[in-house]
Amino acid sequence: MPTGLLQHIHSPLELRQLKLAELHQLAQELREFIIDIVATKEGHLGASLGVVELTIALHYVFDTPNDKLIWDVGHQAYGHKILTGRKDIFHTNRQKGGISGFPNRSESPYDDFGTGHSSTSISAILGMALASALKGEKERQHIAVIGDASIASGMAFEGLNHAGVTTANVLIILNDNAIGIDPSVGALKKYLTNVKKGTARQENIFEALNFNYSGPIDGHDLPGLIQELERLKTIQGPKFLHIITTKGKGLKKAEENQVVYHAPGKFDKLTGDLLPKSSRVEPPKYQDVFGLSLVELAKENRRIVGITPAMPTGSSLKFMMEQIPERAFDVGIAEQHAVTMAAGMAAEGLVPFCNIYSTFLQRAYDQIIHDVALQNLAVVFCLDRAGLVGQDGATHHGLYDIAYLRCIPNLVIFAPMNEVELRNIMYTAQLGLQHPIAIRYPRGRGVTIDWKQKFKAIPIGIAQELKKGTEIAVLSIGHIGNMVTQLLEARKDASKIGHYNMRFIKPLDAKMLTSILETYTHIITIEDGCKAGGFGSAVLEFSNEIGIRKPIKIFGIEDLFIEHGTVEELQSLTEIDMLSLNNYINSILNTD
Repeated sequence: MPTGLLQHIHSPLELRQLKLAELHQLAQELREFIIDIVATKEGHLGASLGVVELTIALHYVFDTPNDKLIWDVGHQAYGHKILTGRKDIFHTNRQKGGISGFPNRSESPYDDFGTGHSSTSISAILGMALASALKGEKERQHIAVIGDASIASGMAFEGLNHAGVTTANVLIILNDNAIGIDPSVGALKKYLTNVKKGTARQENIFEALNFNYSGPIDGHDLPGLIQELERLKTIQGPKFLHIITTKGKGLKKAEENQVVYHAPGKFDKLTGDLLPKSSRVEPPKYQDVFGLSLVELAKENRRIVGITPAMPTGSSLKFMMEQIPERAFDVGIAEQHAVTMAAGMAAEGLVPFCNIYSTFLQRAYDQIIHDVALQNLAVVFCLDRAGLVGQDGATHHGLYDIAYLRCIPNLVIFAPMNEVELRNIMYTAQLGLQHPIAIRYPRGRGVTIDWKQKFKAIPIGIAQELKKGTEIAVLSIGHIGNMVTQLLEARKDASKIGHYNMRFIKPLDAKMLTSILETYTHIITIEDGCKAGGFGSAVLEFSNEIGIRKPIKIFGIEDLFIEHGTVEELQSLTEIDMLSLNNYINSILNTD
């Protein structure tokens, strides 16, 4: 439980009653409280520690929630949540039934806009400011805090470009810590570094965009921040405040290793040391299988290049960046650019492996269609974090990729059941595939200890019969098929149940699927994605096309957003777990 000043802060109203001299103590207590909770409950650490002083200053100076405040990216907002009425439930952060790890409009009136994905804040706050002007709310302030490399995204520039030619009363605060999840990259990062050093050219880029610019100032100097915010509050029109912060501020280990301590897992709250992991031998993470296999393939095929939008550690493209840096590219938070750059490389005969989290590929949908698929360019999309991802919740679940990709002509879609299949489809994709391909795989570990096997090509559009049956056919795609295998191994009547690893969502294996529909009396499909437009829908469409009418039960995610919890909890909640599948099979076979 919090002590000292923090225990009396239940909203910014109490915060504003404190004397200026007391705020430094509050900052220490808030930082300690975040460290105490995240050390045992896990979550995003470094970003929120870096903005403790800014968080206090903003709520001290501005009349939130009447004044509008947006945090971008939202993992900076832990301190904001604690000071705005969620201190006593902060221990439920990112847990099933608890508060979200990101700002959430349905959670609090202080969360003015949901920001799980980056670089949306400037457009959103401009929209709010223009709306306030139209409604005659002249005194309302509008503030967006954009940090963790989000300023480099194209959407942020679109917002700045428009805001600069309006009279909107907006304040954009750049939390410049020179790092997102990995260190920032690009020309803008270099420019901001020169601004901090005082060596940038005379005309500031933000002033050139018609913003009233101030800074850079120390983002950990509370009195200085408050003084500058009070001054900016009196100035009308678009304003830009550049502050310098240290990600992980207040925890030595987090300051020294900002990549690891972005979301470190459990750690010792006193020393910052990470708690030891289990010593037992475990299967590798899918992301590491991707990263290591890509290096292996790239050493043999010089046409292979790797691309990631700001996720070299999260995607494990870091392995290629370390060993073959001239052919591995981190383009920053710029998914649209990543996809079209990959298309340009493919047009010139290279084999681009474009690794983007499933939930972030949504941001480049037009580029997938217009720049890749329409021109039939052989880009290899590697979709990490497909399916339910756990505690990051609704903004990060990769549930929609099958549905939004399946309708695109020329695009092959594959979901490996295990790490060996992931390696083999990567190998297949670089052999001279004539179409773009999307390979979707989950967050976390696989199932194969001995995963580093000799590469084998996978025939495009050919599924895999894992087990014959007599009455029920279970059609799975992706890693969820391992759960089906485990379930059938435990059933005494397993001879009645066939299991098929369909692998290819597009193109479907028409020959095998026709045989299944002709042979079995009941068909079950199961997928770690949305039901609407997903794999099960594809099977239903195929069944209708060939005129076979059989009961087809689709296990997938219903038409609603899924919040946060462990993957196991969410699989149970959405009924794509072993128990739900087993109960349905029992209902068909009339067994208990």
